Amino acid sequence: KPEMTMKKVPVKVFYVELFLYRFDVYPNRISPLLQLRKDGHLYGNRHADYETVINGKELDMRKNRKNNSRTRGNRICIAAFLLICSLMLGGCGVKKEKAADSELPEIIIGMDYFEPYSYQASDGEYKGIDVELAKEAFQRLGYQPKFENIVWEDKDELLADGTVDCLWSSYSMNGREDKYQWAGPYLYSRQMVVVKNESEIQTLSDLKGKRIAVQATTKAEDLFLHNIKSDLPQMQQVNCFSTTNEIYAALRKNYVDAIAGHEAMLGSLIQDGKGAYRMLEESPYKSELGIAFKKGTHEELAEELTETLTEMQNEGITEKIVTKYGLDADGILPGGESK
Repeated sequence: KPEMTMKKVPVKVFYVELFLYRFDVYPNRISPLLQLRKDGHLYGNRHADYETVINGKELDMRKNRKNNSRTRGNRICIAAFLLICSLMLGGCGVKKEKAADSELPEIIIGMDYFEPYSYQASDGEYKGIDVELAKEAFQRLGYQPKFENIVWEDKDELLADGTVDCLWSSYSMNGREDKYQWAGPYLYSRQMVVVKNESEIQTLSDLKGKRIAVQATTKAEDLFLHNIKSDLPQMQQVNCFSTTNEIYAALRKNYVDAIAGHEAMLGSLIQDGKGAYRMLEESPYKSELGIAFKKGTHEELAEELTETLTEMQNEGITEKIVTKYGLDADGILPGGESK
C-alpha cells in the first residue's frame, strides 16, 4: 500500500486557567493550591507559571529547650562519661553492624503525581508502583533512592543540570529511544480515553470535533496533536495541562468532553469516581515504560538496573507490586499480551 501522508491541520491548543486543590479530586491527598495561567507556547517552552500557597505552622521548638547552666553542665559530664566508655569498649571485638540506608550513596529520582505509579500520600510518604520498584531495585544496587516531585515539563532541564539523576514516573520510551540513556522496558502501558458515563462518545471516531484534555509533554499530547501517526480524528480543542489532577478536574467541570492518558492512571479515576466515568474500549497507542538518565551518562548503572528489574520480575516481585495496586500483571509485564 502507498504510504499515507498526513495533512497538517491547525489545532486549537488551550492552556486553561484553573484554581483548584488536589484534594478536590482525591480527598485523601494533600497538595498546595495551584494557579495555571494562560502563558507560553506548546513546543519545548515552559508554558506554566505556578504560585504555591501552603498554609502551615512554624513550630517554635526553642520553648522546649532547657537553657540553664546546670542542665548544660550535667549534659557535658554525661557525654564525657559515655565517650570514655565507648573508647574502653573499642577493643572488645564488638560485631560490626550492617550499614544503614542513610550511609548508602543517594540517587535522586524525578517523578510526577501519576497514580497509581507515583504519588504522595496524606502522610507525606511516596507511594505507587514505580516508587516501590525503584526502592527495591536501587537498594539491591547499593543506592538510597530520594524522590523529588517535579514539574513534568521541566524534566529535561532538571535532568541536564543534575537536579535529578533520572526520571521514573510511568515514562514512555517509544519515540524517545535516542533522547536518553534508558533502563528498561520494565512495564507496558496502553494510552486510553475516558469520558463521563452519560457521554454520547462511544468510540474514538466519536471524538471528532470534540474537546479533549491531556497532560503536557506526554504521549497523549503527541497523539492528539498528530505528532504521532494514528487514525485519531481531528479535535476541536486539545487542552494541555501540567498535572493529571488538572485534567481530571477539567472533565468533571465539563471544560472538556474527554481526557486521555495511561490506562492505569485513568483507571484510578474511574475507580474513585464510583460510576461517574467510563473508559472507551479502543486504545490508540501502546507504550514501553522505562527509566530515563541523561544521554551519555550512567551507561553501566542503566544496564545494571535493567538486569535487576528483570531479576525482580523473574522472582515474582514486580507482579506482586502491580497486583497490589489493582493492575493486571499479565497485560503489562514484559512478555505479556501488551508487548
